[in-house]
Amino acid sequence: MSPEPYDVPVVEITDDSLILASVSSPAEHDLLDGWIHRQRTRHPDLKLAVLQLPGEDEEPPAGVIAELVNELSEGEDRSVVPVRVFWAPGGLPTRVKVVGLLSGRDTYRPPELLQRRILRRDQSRATVVAGEPAKVSELRQQFQDTTVGDSPRDFARFVLRRASLAIERIEYRLLGPEYKSPRLVKPEMLASARFRSGLDKIPGADVDSAGEILDELATGWSRFSVDLIPNFSKFLYSRGFDPHIDYDAEQVEAMRHALETHPAVMLWSHRSNLDSAVLTVALQENRLPRVNLFAGINMSFWPMGPLLRRSGVIFIRRRLDDPLYKYVLREFVGYIVEKRFNLSWSIEGTRSRTGKMLPPKLGLLAYVADAYLEGRSEDILLQPVSISFDQLHEIAEYAAYARGGEKAPEGVGWLYNFIKAQKERNYGKIYVRFPEAVSMRQYLGIPGEDGAEIDSQATRLAMQKMAFEVAWRILRVTPINASGLVAALLLTTNGIALTLNQVHHTMQDSLDYLERKQTPVTDSARRLRTPEGVRAALDALSGGHPITRVDGGREPVWRIAPEHQHEGAFYRNTLIHAFLETSIVELALAYAARADGDRLAAFWTQAMRLRDLLKFDFYFADTAAFRANIAEEMAWHQDWEGHVAVGGDEITTLLYDKRPLMAHAMLRPYFEAYEIVADVLRGASPDIDAKELTDLALGVGAQHAAQHRVRTTESVSALLFATARQVAADQGLLAAAPDLAERRSAFLTELRGVLTDMDSIDAISREQFVERERRSRTKSDPL
Repeated sequence: MSPEPYDVPVVEITDDSLILASVSSPAEHDLLDGWIHRQRTRHPDLKLAVLQLPGEDEEPPAGVIAELVNELSEGEDRSVVPVRVFWAPGGLPTRVKVVGLLSGRDTYRPPELLQRRILRRDQSRATVVAGEPAKVSELRQQFQDTTVGDSPRDFARFVLRRASLAIERIEYRLLGPEYKSPRLVKPEMLASARFRSGLDKIPGADVDSAGEILDELATGWSRFSVDLIPNFSKFLYSRGFDPHIDYDAEQVEAMRHALETHPAVMLWSHRSNLDSAVLTVALQENRLPRVNLFAGINMSFWPMGPLLRRSGVIFIRRRLDDPLYKYVLREFVGYIVEKRFNLSWSIEGTRSRTGKMLPPKLGLLAYVADAYLEGRSEDILLQPVSISFDQLHEIAEYAAYARGGEKAPEGVGWLYNFIKAQKERNYGKIYVRFPEAVSMRQYLGIPGEDGAEIDSQATRLAMQKMAFEVAWRILRVTPINASGLVAALLLTTNGIALTLNQVHHTMQDSLDYLERKQTPVTDSARRLRTPEGVRAALDALSGGHPITRVDGGREPVWRIAPEHQHEGAFYRNTLIHAFLETSIVELALAYAARADGDRLAAFWTQAMRLRDLLKFDFYFADTAAFRANIAEEMAWHQDWEGHVAVGGDEITTLLYDKRPLMAHAMLRPYFEAYEIVADVLRGASPDIDAKELTDLALGVGAQHAAQHRVRTTESVSALLFATARQVAADQGLLAAAPDLAERRSAFLTELRGVLTDMDSIDAISREQFVERERRSRTKSDPL
């Protein structure tokens, strides 16, 4: 196949010039000689000096540096013109490209033994390209302004770096912006006056140690990896998923326009190790700019490490307790941002093992904010990315974590098993959404104005709000799928199986609610309007994934067995945000029904209290917006405030009329987990550590489950207990105090009151189910 034509920019050399020629093979020498001959033919009086440099990425020997020093001293008005042979992609066997990728070579440059043969077949495969010329005086001024070098040799090395970058810019124009990649980061940063100044302030730090850290952080897009990685990524997930990712076309176009003006950080939700692969494919399929992805250094094992480093991945340490490492990482992020490369990582920092959105991590985001506030970019866009799945094979792993299991270390064996698991069955579709980007300028202000400072308390608060806004936008666009809705329903039955008809008619209230709220849903969720759609969703999750289908009777029935409740909870948790506020409304109503005094005040007090208790598990709007949302949730009932104020049967009637009732389905496991931890705290030492508390809670929880003192085994979860501990700490229950025992007891009593309210709502919901069942039978058998 012949290569695509390339519009090679023509650089006309009319001044006395120094040609810096990066050629390293006989074939490339011939091409360079022909190019120089054409230049001299056009301008016979032109004075050209040619300095041959070693091949790309090779360190120039001392003799070449010395010769360049002499050439640069010939005159300040002399032009420096970088030149390189550009090889168009195509023609090389894939195995040759893979070897080149792993070794770090240019995978578009054919091996020397093949170059002449390729050119005999097609001379257009290679051409000499020249970067933009620059005067020696201009280069010297840049050198003095940006570096700490002061010797002629330092200046010569600076000129070589600028020449290489100038050629790279030309080649990006030829290949396309997706091939743009960070280059020469280490020498540029180590020579930077700014970088050296900060390095001098770190006790014991030296340039060599900083250079080793930069080697660890090094990344870039090999040209072949730009082509290979999206294809490999698609191969990986399409073994188990529909290969066609579901997008929102309007969101894609809006993001494309936004990314044209400013560098961006793509912050994505994280449920699977497939997330970064999915994002890579999504960017390629929509012709969007590539990103440099941050990943834990635990993923740098061979062969993935070398491959991913040359595919835009930046490996970072999990613990940032070394001042030098923190400084180098911060400056590395600033350099990448300043050069307008896009970054990417999970806003949650790690995979959510529960299915719900985790709190945002601010570490890397703080480094990006520093770069913005230091004036390295006029604005930086934080682009939220929602990545969701109909199903995941990893939920069995997450269930093991919930039961107290440990994370398996990554390695070749882990990778093999992960790839193998993708082909075990059909996991459905993948959904990618790109909501509107968050402007860092809007939240942090203009650097130097309005008191914007890197370390100010106001800036840290603005960063937190900015990060929560990113997560909130992800939640709002994540579509609700059939897996979550079906799992949520079957979890409420505590192992009792339902028929197809029962699942279908019970599901309709939830679908009506999502439609009223204009919540985005998937096609699979829309199909739950029909019995056929419900049957498809049930069958997709059957076989213990996590639903069990029971055959042999008059008709099949479906259930989630106790041993599969943790897996089912993962799917249910992905949609709790859509039903969170309506669930709080129900609990506040139930509380007001049993409260003394002003029932309406009691309703609002309990709604705000529940928001406070659940803030470590879920995202909420700010206080004013939350109150408005709660009022909107109640607006379905005329004069609801009057009925709540009366209390008693009036509130009970409100609950009977409400469709759907969701508190017991969505929030019971969380409050039961809180209650178990609160029970463990009775008599425990004030400073009980996290591991001891979790171990005790797992034991007490197992007892409660065996005695049916909790409704579901999913409440007995190390993952939920971790958050429950945060709740207890927030209530001041993990610090010594004279009244600690009394306050711990009061907290346990409060939680048990919430669970009692949940029991009341559950009972009403069951009565609604019986009534729906009666109507359904009457409709199907009118006699």
